[in-house]
Amino acid sequence: MMYYNQLKLLGKLIMNERIREYIDYLKIEKRQSPNTVVAYRRDMARFASHFSKDKLETVTTRDIRSFLLKLREDGLASSTVARYLSSIKSFYRYLFTENLIPENPAEILESPRPWRKLPDVMSVTEVDTLLAAPDTGTPIGLRDHAMLELLYATGLRVSELVAVKGSDMNLEVGYLRSLGKGAKERVVPLGDAAREAVNLYKLKGRPALLNGRSSAELFVSRRGRRMTRQGFWKILRQYTVKVGIRTLVSPHMLRHAFATHLLERGADLRSVQQMLGHSDISTTQIYTHILQERMREVHDQYHPWA
Repeated sequence: MMYYNQLKLLGKLIMNERIREYIDYLKIEKRQSPNTVVAYRRDMARFASHFSKDKLETVTTRDIRSFLLKLREDGLASSTVARYLSSIKSFYRYLFTENLIPENPAEILESPRPWRKLPDVMSVTEVDTLLAAPDTGTPIGLRDHAMLELLYATGLRVSELVAVKGSDMNLEVGYLRSLGKGAKERVVPLGDAAREAVNLYKLKGRPALLNGRSSAELFVSRRGRRMTRQGFWKILRQYTVKVGIRTLVSPHMLRHAFATHLLERGADLRSVQQMLGHSDISTTQIYTHILQERMREVHDQYHPWA
């Protein structure tokens, strides 16, 4: 039944010409990633279904507030409601810019910007234990070790990691080029450990996995096919269980560990922003909140008068 309802929502979305044009605009002109486009499409499908009897061009600010209130009544988290509002504001900004509506009903709407809740940050010891888990005496182990080292060394998103090509990195100089959200390219330095792990994998692991086949992507499955995000999730879960880390470790947690450990050791926020590929530094500033919490914990634990 749920699947049928989703198809019904998407059907209404497809029938709405303005939303279809907006999605094309995101894909072609804004060059948003497929995942981002899917998220906007899903949000706008629900929004459109709420106003099924009206044209979206006539929706008022009050109507949008009513929709957001309905989401809260349905039990959605504040962060999810804020995401819907962001999608709606983007949609009506597009309509207004294209002169398809006389005024923007979402322009004055604002959502609170609380600190974003991050997953638990892994300690350096936990990361070291995880990175040492693969058996580097096998092609699979060499691949897994290289992927883990590269993820922690660069802070890549998992979608960026599995898309890495051999031509994207220079192991001699020590840098990697990555195409992130919005097709924005960034250059991230590589440390010695990651460079060595990737080099060993390229020399001994990858040829064995390909077994005569070819692949543009650097990391491949045991059948010589491109590694997928889901495939890497399973690999990471297996090693987490193997080394006894109780927290459910996600690829994004290694990205968080990368940023947090850099800042703890004195890296400046702007450099971390560039390495993470954040377009807005306010997104990176969430890590300063974690550092403040840690400093408070250290103070309470070690100060003689605390």
